[in-house]
Amino acid sequence: MKRIKQLSTNLINQIAAGEVIERPVSVVKELVENSIDANSDKIYIEISNNCRNIRVADNGSGIYADDIELAFSKHATSKIENSDDLYNIHTLGFRGEALSSIISVSKVTCTTKTKDSEFGVKVESKDSDVKVTKFGCADGTIMDIQDLFYNIPARLKFLRSPKTEIAYIHELIQSLAIINTNIKFELKNDGKTLIKTNGMGNMKNTVKDLFSLDTFNHLREVSRSDKISNLNITGYITTPDYSRSSKKYNIFINSRIVKCQVFQKAIDTAYKNLMGKGKYPFVALNLEIPASDVDVNVHPSKKEVRYKNTNQIFNFIYTAVNSALSFKDNSSHSEKIVPINTSNFNEPAFISDLNTYITPLKEVVEKPLTTVSDKNTNYSKITSTTQHNIQRTIVSNTLNIENTTDEEKIIGQYKNTYILIEKDEGLEIVDQHIADERYIYEKLKTQHEIASQILFVSDIIEVSPEESQMIAESKDKFLHFGFDIEVLNETEVTFKKVPQLLSKVDTREILSDILKNLHGDIAGLEEHILITSSCKSAIKAGQPLTMFQMQELIKRWRKCQKPYTCPHGRPISKVISHKEIAKFFERNK
Repeated sequence: MKRIKQLSTNLINQIAAGEVIERPVSVVKELVENSIDANSDKIYIEISNNCRNIRVADNGSGIYADDIELAFSKHATSKIENSDDLYNIHTLGFRGEALSSIISVSKVTCTTKTKDSEFGVKVESKDSDVKVTKFGCADGTIMDIQDLFYNIPARLKFLRSPKTEIAYIHELIQSLAIINTNIKFELKNDGKTLIKTNGMGNMKNTVKDLFSLDTFNHLREVSRSDKISNLNITGYITTPDYSRSSKKYNIFINSRIVKCQVFQKAIDTAYKNLMGKGKYPFVALNLEIPASDVDVNVHPSKKEVRYKNTNQIFNFIYTAVNSALSFKDNSSHSEKIVPINTSNFNEPAFISDLNTYITPLKEVVEKPLTTVSDKNTNYSKITSTTQHNIQRTIVSNTLNIENTTDEEKIIGQYKNTYILIEKDEGLEIVDQHIADERYIYEKLKTQHEIASQILFVSDIIEVSPEESQMIAESKDKFLHFGFDIEVLNETEVTFKKVPQLLSKVDTREILSDILKNLHGDIAGLEEHILITSSCKSAIKAGQPLTMFQMQELIKRWRKCQKPYTCPHGRPISKVISHKEIAKFFERNK
């Protein structure tokens, strides 16, 4: 073994930099967060030389001349003083590692001045050697990083393409701008402006500036507080009918960017069965929590956190997001929705059952009515409109549905699949099957018992031994949703009962669909039964509907808690704005 030697200061800093400074975006993060901690309201970031030159300028409090050399030494900071402060952190930086790490892997020039100083100072550093001179400059700090990793060729080899590296930086500044809305951010790459915010203190408008108008139009506000636990969450998410291809949530703990699995899992759980596979919402949420209840001192990157009460945090975030997704914007749908009274029926009055209830009335309401009279009045003709109103009144009374004059302006059906509705904001197209499926799914989910129908004759269905065992072990779960399945042997089962609303669906088709989508997830069995039941019993694409049936379908869909997508995650409706239609026909010139 070789003799033990003391490592040089620069080598010690380079080793530390391996954890703190992984790539160009790490430098930007450390410098910009320092600018935020310095109470800046203007931060300018300029990138060049394939992301190896980085300049960050701010108008913050600056660094005192007497402290400047200490600021560039390892483990020197103004943000904490003792071990107790580690559990009461209110700044983004606190470790005192960033500047010492940066000067060990790049050539640095720093100019800084405090507001109460007559002159500023200039720091020049290379290989951790620091040279300080008096310098005239504006209040604030300018950090100029040149030739990042010039002395670590191996690190350069592991960098991605300049396009990818600038994308990381772009994403970082977007996140910092979202949560620090009172700061004006400007990001440039090789002289081209990529981001510019106004610093007006409004998160929603900042999102509009940073992202697409489509993102902005689908935003839902999240706001929830727990005064007992001193928890508060605010921000915005998008409705499930808007999606992104990448899972890049902007999540913050006390305004700090974090990568928290608990936070992400709570969001994913709230969106479960609302979005298709590979589709993700836009999320910008900030959780405010007592500093003593969260540990941000887990990793040098300061992105990982630990909570005192993980379950409480998960439930709080989930409830807040789920509540925002369940909130109905009544400004778009002003009709009065009244729950159906199903006390007169053995099963719920699902939309797809309207044909069943209407059929006995057809002879009354569809037969032409002539020469109807009483003592005082003679009618020789009843118009189709009057006839429709009679039909609506009879069926409404039968189903105990409250009459309302605020009906949808339904134009009709397209391809017997899509319902076309005239709205104030444009033309709305609704997929009738998916809308009906969402309504039935939510209806089933809230029911304690689902009426079953005995099958006198049922096919024997072949299954695998594993599937047979799963069905036997999950008999109670199937029974809860109206399915009574008898396991005959290791490879054969048969249905004794099915839910009434699925009495006309092939049992092979039902079981096949449940098993096909289960993918070994036994814990999700109930959800798959619900999804299959709602899908199979919903009105089908290609099914003609009367105007009344369309009105009732849309009315029930409107009252759904989460009316954006079906349980599979497919969008239910699409609005084409009047402006878009007029533009196509060149009417806006």
